[in-house]
Amino acid sequence: MLRLSNLKVPLDYSDETLRHLIVHTLSISEEELISISVFRRSVDARDKTDVHFVISADMKLKHEPELLKKHKNLAPVHLQAPVRLPSRAFSLPPLVVGAGPSGLFAALTLAKAGACPILIERGKPVEQRREDISIMESRGELDPESNYQFGEGGAGTFSDGKLTCGIKSPYLRPVLEALVEHGAPSSVLTDQKPHVGTDCLRNVIVSVRKKIISLGGTVLFETRLEELLLRGGSICGAIVSSGGVRKEILSDHVLLCIGHSARDTVQHLFNQGVRMAQKPFAIGVRIEHPRRIIDRAQYGAFAGHPALGAASYKLVCHTPDQRGVYTFCMCPGGYVIPAASQPLGVVVNGMSFHARDAVNSNSALLVGVRTEDFGDDHPLSGMIMQRTIEKAAYTAGGGNYTAPAQRVEDFLSDRASSRFGEVAPSYRPGVTPADLRTVLPGFICLNLKKGIRAMNAQLPGFAMPDAVLTAPETRSSSPVRMLRIRSGESESFAGLYPVGEGAGYAGGIVSSAIDGITAAMNILSE
Repeated sequence: MLRLSNLKVPLDYSDETLRHLIVHTLSISEEELISISVFRRSVDARDKTDVHFVISADMKLKHEPELLKKHKNLAPVHLQAPVRLPSRAFSLPPLVVGAGPSGLFAALTLAKAGACPILIERGKPVEQRREDISIMESRGELDPESNYQFGEGGAGTFSDGKLTCGIKSPYLRPVLEALVEHGAPSSVLTDQKPHVGTDCLRNVIVSVRKKIISLGGTVLFETRLEELLLRGGSICGAIVSSGGVRKEILSDHVLLCIGHSARDTVQHLFNQGVRMAQKPFAIGVRIEHPRRIIDRAQYGAFAGHPALGAASYKLVCHTPDQRGVYTFCMCPGGYVIPAASQPLGVVVNGMSFHARDAVNSNSALLVGVRTEDFGDDHPLSGMIMQRTIEKAAYTAGGGNYTAPAQRVEDFLSDRASSRFGEVAPSYRPGVTPADLRTVLPGFICLNLKKGIRAMNAQLPGFAMPDAVLTAPETRSSSPVRMLRIRSGESESFAGLYPVGEGAGYAGGIVSSAIDGITAAMNILSE
């Protein structure tokens, strides 16, 4: 099998169009082309008068050795060998704490290996979690154990469901294939910027849970880690609570897949001696534009073409203090959502459905935060900084988890907003016109201003006066890293494995899932 790259095809191409193009490019007959499958597809919108797809295609051909010598843009396809699970017997089942991407994929891997893991999650199943989130959005009532952060699937369940990943790993393809197996669209295997959408991702997560159970695993919801059980310098289990009842779960292997928002759990672990360190992270806002403005800026006259959908962007600018400003987790045709998990604190995030057909598009707009900004050298000081900003946002929003928001023109002019214009904020339970300088540290505001102006040159309309900034985005990553050794175990206790975003080793659905598989494989390979 050979791969032909850099095939330019129109937006409305068909399978037959692609076949004819390959035959013409390779100067072969129709009979010599046995089969085609698309390996990768991306949008080339550099020239707004000629927006098109670029495709890499895998093909079975007659006379492949001769064609390989003749065409420089042909290359052999090296198929990735399937991941082989080591066989190992466990006297006690591994305990996985947290059912986000890292926890689900760790538990799924262990279950496939016959380890019968126990997966606990402090929040609720997806079905019940959705009901609690609806109450939060409609009435401003937060359930601290069931919200946009806590519950089955973690924070990624209610997001755009992006599946991009900046790391190389033999587990990348297996993660995407597993998602497709459990209901994600097959396009995630081929699109350069794949996404699932929250409506589809919920069903995928339920399917993964059912698979874990069918393979002998146990899944316990509304069950929270309270304390590690230790024997000398090793793990021997954990104390968990459910419905006000505490009980012991004995295990020689505990995987901490707790996510970046379980601050109470992090504090308990720190108190028990789990070694941690400060980690740089980022703070900012959600910036919201009309979707049509972004589509037009990215695609020109091709905006609105059904093959393209809503446009995305990824912007970065350097600032004089070298912190940098960048967009993150961009949600085309999406919504700004209430991502608080602690009482009396406001946090925002973004979410899109698979169709990405909402009126607005939004993105996190973030400024780098250094450890020296935390105020002291305590490992958990970054969490305190986050919490301080979230409380200030709650006050500025006026309570009931209403978020403070400001027009871009007002923000750049250092004046409080009193109204909103062309862009209607999508955040529920609602927003309050405000001055974000009362919420965010001065260096964040200063860098955001520089970033917005610079990004407007990269993406015309980014600094439109009526664009809305909703604050604060404080949970893009963890400000804490749980220190671990080469085997993936904690520096503190044998048998304890800090995993994923909450441990400070991943960022996003796919990298978290990969870290979960890696932890499971480390345990299986001991």
